Amino acid sequence: MSDQLPDCPECSSEDTYENGALLVCPMCAHEWFAEADSEEEPQVRVIKDAVGNVLADGDTVTVIKDLKVKGGSGPIKVGTKVRNIRLVDGVGDHDIDCKVDGSGPMQLKSSVVKKA
Repeated sequence: MSDQLPDCPECSSEDTYENGALLVCPMCAHEWFAEADSEEEPQVRVIKDAVGNVLADGDTVTVIKDLKVKGGSGPIKVGTKVRNIRLVDGVGDHDIDCKVDGSGPMQLKSSVVKKA
């Protein structure tokens, strides 16, 4: 099986294996997409805010509605600025990983923020 899969591009290990659409190296934990034989280009996921602006890692966003926080001391108020966001595939619709001042690290939905 490993003779037909490519070597790891990070550590050159021959022990790579498939995990869904990804190839994984058990030696260094590097993951990458397998080169498709077809001429299809990989789908790039575009995340947009509540008004349609495209978001990117490191952007600053503003919360557009009060958000209740489970186990938190209080809600996150409208107008709260969140700096240095990171786009992720989170739980459910949560696709922004960030640290909110006064509330700590959390994940937000892109539908409740606006690019600042």
